[in-house]
Amino acid sequence: MQGMSLIVKKISQIMAPSIFILGMYVVAHGHLTPGGGFAGGVLIAGCFTLLILAYGSSKERSLVFKEKASLIESGGIFLFLFIALLGLIQGTLFFVNIFSRSNPGVPGALFSSGIIPLCNIAIGVEVAAALFAIFITFAIMRFGEKL
Repeated sequence: MQGMSLIVKKISQIMAPSIFILGMYVVAHGHLTPGGGFAGGVLIAGCFTLLILAYGSSKERSLVFKEKASLIESGGIFLFLFIALLGLIQGTLFFVNIFSRSNPGVPGALFSSGIIPLCNIAIGVEVAAALFAIFITFAIMRFGEKL
C-alpha cells in the first residue's frame, strides 16, 4: 500500500497523537461519562488506521501488524475473562465487583467503580486490536491475492 502526499503525512502526524489521547480518555472515563471501552477502542484503532493510510505499508509489514494485532486482541479478551473470573477465584460470584464492596459507586468519583474501569480497558484493547486487524486484512487483500 502506497503512502500519501507530504501534506497528508504531516496532518496525520499532528492528528494521530490527539486521536490516541482522546481514545485513552474515553476508555479511562467510560464509567463516568458516555463512552467506554468500545468507543475508545474505535478511536484508538482509527488513530493507527490513519497512520497506515497516510504512510503506507508493505505486504510483509502489514502481515506482521496483523499478527501482532491478533495477539493483542487475544490478550484483551483473556484480560476481560480474568477480571470476570476474579470473583470465582475469591469464592464469590462470577463478575462480582471485588474492589468496592463496602463503598459501591460514588457518582463522579474516579476510583469508586471497582472492576468497571478494568473491564473498559480490556474491552478497549480488544476492540482497538480487532478493528485494526480487520483494516489490515482488508488492506493486504487485493483482487486475486490471498493471505
